[in-house]
Amino acid sequence: MNETTERNAAGRIIAVTMSLAISYAVLRYHVVGDVPWKDFPFFILNKGLGFGALVLVTLNFALGPARNVGVPISPAWLNARKALGMTGFLFVLVHAFMSFLLLSPAVFQKFFDSNGTLTGAAGISMLAGVLGFVVLWGYNLSFQTHLREDQAFIGFITSRRFLVWALLLGGVHLFFMGYSGWLDPAGWPGGLPPISLIAFAFFGVGYVLNLLGRE
Repeated sequence: MNETTERNAAGRIIAVTMSLAISYAVLRYHVVGDVPWKDFPFFILNKGLGFGALVLVTLNFALGPARNVGVPISPAWLNARKALGMTGFLFVLVHAFMSFLLLSPAVFQKFFDSNGTLTGAAGISMLAGVLGFVVLWGYNLSFQTHLREDQAFIGFITSRRFLVWALLLGGVHLFFMGYSGWLDPAGWPGGLPPISLIAFAFFGVGYVLNLLGRE
């Protein structure tokens, strides 16, 4: 392994994360589930992309606080944070666009009432998702060269208070999107928990780390 790879593990982290996320989606919905393979290129792939994006974004926000509370984090992982965050944001963008195209009673029946309108829980989830996307967009803007002189903007959007509350939007989006399925283990294909539940648990750990360790 060369020195450059030692200094920044972003490539390995992204490759492993996305491979595992998409593989789990395929295993749960196609291999042990009953979703036809024709739905992989868009519906199931979208689930995997969303899952992987959440993991990457959470790592971006949680690695530093984890180090601050005493968790051993290698320099290669710490140096990967910016790349993880920006790559996660791009996957979030793809996930949001694909989800928008898929959003219909035929695909997401549980998100709609009998009259074809969104349920209350679905509305909250979608709103939190949109707001969370805007926050990520603003956060990524803070790394742009032409904004570096705006110290007030950078200081606000990277502050502990802002990030702790902003991260909560991701948890709200996940919770209202999938909590009904979390309560029915008997309905999990092959006993495998929903992607939204695993993602929420991963997010929860990252959120607690931010509460305890972000300076």
